[in-house]
Amino acid sequence: MYERKILPNLNCGLDLIGEVLYGKWKIRLLWFINEGHQRPSDLQRKIPDASRRVLNIQLKELEDHDLVTKKIYPVVPPKVEYSLTEFGKTLIPVLSALGQWGDENEEHLRSVILKRLDLGSQ
Repeated sequence: MYERKILPNLNCGLDLIGEVLYGKWKIRLLWFINEGHQRPSDLQRKIPDASRRVLNIQLKELEDHDLVTKKIYPVVPPKVEYSLTEFGKTLIPVLSALGQWGDENEEHLRSVILKRLDLGSQ
């Protein structure tokens, strides 16, 4: 199991948010769970670039941070569903505002990202 060598700095809200949401797919997972995509296979279809293993790890971290709950139904084969906790639901307006900012600045953000990628390939 991975063990951190450097403890995180948790002295301000931004540090705390970064610690909880750090992970390539976490914001998308929260968004899709909020939209009603609760089964792991649904989430995998919504995020095909992510491996099942990485999604499971990030879902577990979101669960550990009390943002999502996992319900396992006692059937064969096992059925699993994720849902947002009340605490997790409070994050959705923040994610929505970030998404809106990204939409409003899409052209500029895309150009600086592509410029950075072009510089990195030379």
